[in-house]
Amino acid sequence: MRYVRFRDSEGTVRRGEWTDDEGGEIDAYPVDEGRIDLGEETVTADEVEILPPCDPSKIVCVGLNYADHAAEQGKEVPDRPLLFLKPPNAVASHGQTVELLPDKQRLDYEAELGVVIGDRCRNVDADDAESVIAGYTCVNDLSNRDDQSVETNWVRGKAFDDAAPIGPVVASPDEVPEDAAVQCRVNGELRQDSSREQFIFSVPELIEEITTYITLEAGDVISTGTPEGVGPLEDGDTVEVTVEGVGTLENEVRIP
Repeated sequence: MRYVRFRDSEGTVRRGEWTDDEGGEIDAYPVDEGRIDLGEETVTADEVEILPPCDPSKIVCVGLNYADHAAEQGKEVPDRPLLFLKPPNAVASHGQTVELLPDKQRLDYEAELGVVIGDRCRNVDADDAESVIAGYTCVNDLSNRDDQSVETNWVRGKAFDDAAPIGPVVASPDEVPEDAAVQCRVNGELRQDSSREQFIFSVPELIEEITTYITLEAGDVISTGTPEGVGPLEDGDTVEVTVEGVGTLENEVRIP
């Protein structure tokens, strides 16, 4: 199943199951908090405001997890996962116009598979990693290369507002194949095209490494790295990140 969060016409945040991509059809779960329980409803995505499908306390990002991306960046393949963080202020939703930083020479898209954590966890062995995964989503690891290139902690380069669009849904693990395609299109043009089987470090390996150092909370996201083909964005561009089994995360870019 593919789970979605949205705000309905009355302003209530609700959940449901995204059942039809072409029609944008959502089977909404009932609401009983202060309102009459209307039972199941069907709405379409254009009738509601799609929200981020989870509410992460943090996004743990993985750098250089594809050998081809490491090569295009002129970097060596790391011997352990390269990790950095994006805070909640960076989260943006499917369909949102994301406002990026002004006066920068290069702001890049990066299509990534996101792993959504289902249970609070620490010190998870790779063999047990599947037990803490709620599902998968799409992430666009938007990057400010100007500042990333001159700082070591990447706060200005990676953690700015709207730097982590995620969504549109959380797909249950059975929906996403082991070799799921990961793609990015800008204004309809294919820019990135790879799959999760090209990872240097697998999802279980990433969970084991991250939880050795950091407690992950339910709703946190691991952004697993981007393949080759990253490139700059311009004001007005439309970016689509597609993960097989999840769907397509779409955002328009505004650069003041």
